[in-house]
Amino acid sequence: MDLAQRFDLVILDWAGTMVDFGCRAPVNALLEVFARRRITLTEAEVRRDMGKAKIDHVRALLEDARIAAAWRDATGAAPTARDCDAVMAELDPLMREQATLAATLIEGARATVDALRAAGLRVASSTGYTREMMQPVLAAAAAQGYVPDHLVCSGETPQGRPSPLMIYKACAELGVWPLSRVIKVDDAEAGVAEGRAAGCFTVGVAASGNGVGLSAAALAALPAEDRADRIARATKALYAAGADRVVDSVAQLLPALELPARGPKEVHS
Repeated sequence: MDLAQRFDLVILDWAGTMVDFGCRAPVNALLEVFARRRITLTEAEVRRDMGKAKIDHVRALLEDARIAAAWRDATGAAPTARDCDAVMAELDPLMREQATLAATLIEGARATVDALRAAGLRVASSTGYTREMMQPVLAAAAAQGYVPDHLVCSGETPQGRPSPLMIYKACAELGVWPLSRVIKVDDAEAGVAEGRAAGCFTVGVAASGNGVGLSAAALAALPAEDRADRIARATKALYAAGADRVVDSVAQLLPALELPARGPKEVHS
């Protein structure tokens, strides 16, 4: 099937989709910044709002009843907007550090981008990271041969995910329309909802992403039944968020796009 007859542009997420298998970097950074205040978060709490702009992510954490109570116990006062800003200020260098450590392209990511371009599609990207947080990731990705045609970062639109504004910005600046000719690929439910809201053909990424949340090595080390169950649960959540297709990793994107358009189907490695 000639993809260029159906699509003009693919917009790829970063952590959990193109780099950072398991979406570990933001989890580690957020756990650390709260631990500095003697507040212990669970990984499930941190992952709940993954994919949103980091300021929205931190705000959602501070608005959680359990976390707000823990903040009061640790600091003597309820969290405020000023506290949110202070957490963000500390989070930036932690995110840069963790993102640098996790900036290896996911297996098959570079080949997928090359194949998309060979098929005549343009390749853009978006992220819940700020542009400052993205600098080491961009440099590392470029050294591995991945340089997207366009990037939209957190804070560069009036609203972040799950609103469609980051997609609108990319399409406006690249001159791409209608939105039905755009593919959005993301591992987080907020990113899938973003693609759905924009009217894009939306592909969720299950095994390498936030829903499973394990490094490639940790996932491979699981018993086969446990591994399959975790991927199946992540797949179900991404379909529930509105995905048209769900794949294990971006390496399976091209086969997923070549499936008939009728009804959602899973593509696994």
